[in-house]
Amino acid sequence: MPVEGVIGADLAELLHRVDKRGRSRVQRTVYECGVFQTLRDKLRCKEVWVVGADKWRDPDEDLPADFEEKRAENYRALRKPLDPDAFVGEVRDEMRAELAALNDALPSLDWLEVKAGRRQGEIALTPYDAAPEPRNLRRLKAAIRARWGVVPLMDMLAETAMRTGCLAAFTPLGTRGEIDPAVLAERLLLLVYAYGTNTGIRAVAAGDHRHSEDDLRYIRRRYLTVPGCREVARAVANATFAARQAWLWGEGTTAVASDSTHFTAYDQNIFTEWHSRYRRGKRGVLIYWTVEDKGSMAVHSQLLSCSASEVHAMVEGAMRHGTDMDIESNYVDSHGASFVGFGITRLLGFDLIARFKQINRMKLYLPDKGAPDAYPLLSPVMARPIRWDLIAQQYDPMVKYATAIRLGTASTEAILRRFTRDVTHPAYAGMLELGRAQRTIFLARWLRDRDLQRETTAGLNVVENYNGVNDYIHFGKSGEFASNRREELELGMLCLQILQSCLGFVNTLMIQDVLAESEWADALGDTDRRGLTPLFTSNTNPYGDIQLDTSRRLALGGPAPAAEEEDG
Repeated sequence: MPVEGVIGADLAELLHRVDKRGRSRVQRTVYECGVFQTLRDKLRCKEVWVVGADKWRDPDEDLPADFEEKRAENYRALRKPLDPDAFVGEVRDEMRAELAALNDALPSLDWLEVKAGRRQGEIALTPYDAAPEPRNLRRLKAAIRARWGVVPLMDMLAETAMRTGCLAAFTPLGTRGEIDPAVLAERLLLLVYAYGTNTGIRAVAAGDHRHSEDDLRYIRRRYLTVPGCREVARAVANATFAARQAWLWGEGTTAVASDSTHFTAYDQNIFTEWHSRYRRGKRGVLIYWTVEDKGSMAVHSQLLSCSASEVHAMVEGAMRHGTDMDIESNYVDSHGASFVGFGITRLLGFDLIARFKQINRMKLYLPDKGAPDAYPLLSPVMARPIRWDLIAQQYDPMVKYATAIRLGTASTEAILRRFTRDVTHPAYAGMLELGRAQRTIFLARWLRDRDLQRETTAGLNVVENYNGVNDYIHFGKSGEFASNRREELELGMLCLQILQSCLGFVNTLMIQDVLAESEWADALGDTDRRGLTPLFTSNTNPYGDIQLDTSRRLALGGPAPAAEEEDG
């Protein structure tokens, strides 16, 4: 019976037993368990595929079929040279420059020490001083609350829908739609609120409005879909970007921060996983947020299992967000900053900016062979030279995979399944080498740039603040997903994103209206602007009776409501 390459080392000791005649026999149950484990691992990295499947199909089918015919066009779209030696030379020169800059600047960096033989690691990084606390933001929030009072979250949702016209993204599944548009809009608002707060349709149907539970469930079946919710979230994000005033928020932002948060879920859901990493409710799912760093607006969200890789989620969020934002950099923590992550983002053309938990034990790689003493002050943290020949050999296949992600011929998860440690695909080795080189470039720049370190922490704090608002809004059933259907989970995630986006949209307009007054002309300093965010909840209330009255409007500046624009 085949054993080598089929049965893992952890089961090898249990595989054989000696029978009464002294013969070595293979135990069937152990062998079958080993076969299934190996099959699972090979399926995950697509070394074994299923003919006729979609997610588990032949990995070559995930790649663009016309790549060879459009080679020059594909390389030009990624802004990469056709010659692999030119690409290798570009990365090597950048790597040399960053390492030399760090080596020369190290004696003058009072926050960084590189020393061999340290028990805690060769790199010692001094924590930076705490930034001064903004003193006027509490006064600003108090002024907003004094002017508009505590606004129900339902009113913020309705106000955003009327100003942006985002509900037009919901289209019926059938060919006939005879419901009055005003009635349909109210029922859609109630459904978004029911899923976003996790209170459920039955609880929302008992509120102060004219719609019954059967009415809401009918609209849920015909109109409320995952693609529609994604389009609504994008419409609100784009409307917020357009409504922002440059004197307060700047000309625009090109950076996002990505991170996951854990949501507990019922055991009956086969998507639910138990994970020891999460203290509050070990079982559940992950939601991966991609949030722009300036105004805390989520541009993309994804539902993941607890054991999923965050690298593909980070790339998917940056490439598939669908908003008007042009992403040039992405802040992540250690979970989204693997060698493959650095390699693929280099090919896709945006910067991966990471905060590592074990920065004290990080290694830098040499750009050249035969020059171990080229950077004498960094010698305690230097590792082996980069294998540039391997990158050059696999340059074309790597660009082909990056093109597949850019064009969306398959999901990012399906494409990156080939780049795991269990695979023997040659392009994986080339991607690892490119990732090592790119991570060395980033670390050399990050260690000597104090402002970049602060910027990284500030960007990731945006996601942490976003996760804090999750708990405030998603309060129904103690924040636990109660469905065993993936579509229901995704609807809950997207409606939560819509509610938070509406909160950010309305608060943006409120902040701008207050700061436009003469008494606030020069009130905010640089420290206040650094901590300014529209994602705060002191002026809103998602709890209590659910009252829906679309005739009740908020006196706000900014863009006119969609209906008023149509009337001229």
